[in-house]
Amino acid sequence: MALNNNYPAEPFRIKSVETVKMISREVREEVIKKAGYNTFLLNSEDVYIDLLTDSGTNAMSDKQWAGMMVGDEAYAGSKNFYHLEATVQEIFGFKHLVPTHQGRGAENILSQIAIKPGQYVPGNMYFTTTRYHQERNGGIFCDIIRDEAHDAKLNVPFKGNIDLNKLENLIKEKGAENIAYVCLAITVNLAGGQPVSMQNMREVRELTKKHGIKVFYDATRCVENAYFIKEQEKGFENKTIQEIVTEQFSYADGCTMSGKKDGIVNIGGFLCMNDEELFLKAKEMVVVYEGMPSYGGMAGRDMEALAIGLRESCQFEYIEHRIKQVRYLGDRLREYGVPLVEPTGGHAVFLDAREFCPHLTQDQFPAQSLAADLYIESGVRSMERGIVSAGRDKTTGKNHAPKLETVRLTIPRRVYTYSHMDLVADSVYKLYKHKESIKGLKFVYEPKQLRFFTARFEHI
Repeated sequence: MALNNNYPAEPFRIKSVETVKMISREVREEVIKKAGYNTFLLNSEDVYIDLLTDSGTNAMSDKQWAGMMVGDEAYAGSKNFYHLEATVQEIFGFKHLVPTHQGRGAENILSQIAIKPGQYVPGNMYFTTTRYHQERNGGIFCDIIRDEAHDAKLNVPFKGNIDLNKLENLIKEKGAENIAYVCLAITVNLAGGQPVSMQNMREVRELTKKHGIKVFYDATRCVENAYFIKEQEKGFENKTIQEIVTEQFSYADGCTMSGKKDGIVNIGGFLCMNDEELFLKAKEMVVVYEGMPSYGGMAGRDMEALAIGLRESCQFEYIEHRIKQVRYLGDRLREYGVPLVEPTGGHAVFLDAREFCPHLTQDQFPAQSLAADLYIESGVRSMERGIVSAGRDKTTGKNHAPKLETVRLTIPRRVYTYSHMDLVADSVYKLYKHKESIKGLKFVYEPKQLRFFTARFEHI
């Protein structure tokens, strides 16, 4: 596919490179077997193109690297904290900031201070670490995403939206006092990186305000979400990305943020809120789990890089290229007839493993099998997002069986070129042509918590 105006050139020059190498197929077969057919357990030096995750795998800019050199590593009151705080207050609009080592640190603190055992936490589809912390603290997750999000083939805008009827019915059935808060993810990772419309955010805010229920966003990919709003929602075409980001959070009481995504850094995150009482509780908890309230698990240099990265991510040229590079890979795969989650989302292309491997039942872990075989085929590392990631029901012990069984090809920010995307597309298509050779897997080691990270498998 020739590049055209739909796929803008990289808005940067490359100043430093890292050499990668392709090991032989025979060696790849050996190392993936040694890794228990779990791509998380591969050594990175054995990977040619690494699409495991976009979390912390970004390339930082010259300005971010320069910022690293002015890190104030004071144990308390670092000037970099105040720079990060002022940046977040301006872009996100929240009064209070609690830095954490990454997003799950913020999820841990929020879940402890905002959930009473037995309360419900409705959200637009689960995310693995988020649900773990919610359930660990006695919460009951309830999926209130629109039904269309569970249909991989359906191509409609804003598939990440909350279904207002589902939310209203849950409030009526359980009582507002039994809702801890609404967890609204922008974008929705496991639905395929699908965005949420501004109208939906407003409507969620109006409904929850009537019942005195707080709304906390998972803000991890909020800039990607803002781009989709600018591109697809009427009335926002002339707004800046930063203006859209700020309006998004005007409809929330706070957020958790993994800076390792739209912050374009390699480590870091934070928890935001407006409520004074919750803020005091959060500051007490961050000391226990992370560090002082003015660094919370991050070095001063990392806070500086994150403050700079948040501003860079709001630059239109950056985010347009970011979204359209991902879209380019999706379009290449569609040309080949490879089944995908539709439409292409913000951070990744999701292969529809059910359609890709129709000869495997879900309890044979088709997505896990597909990810392992893609590595063998090409040296490309991806990850499973299906029944393995979904885990087990805490009460029954049975596997959660999500309707979406996918393999995520996740694009790091400012790391790869369109040529890399071509190689990935060609590799997936080559495997697709002999997909019947993909064998199912079974557990040989299954961790009790977040099993997809460290589980091991063997062929059935």
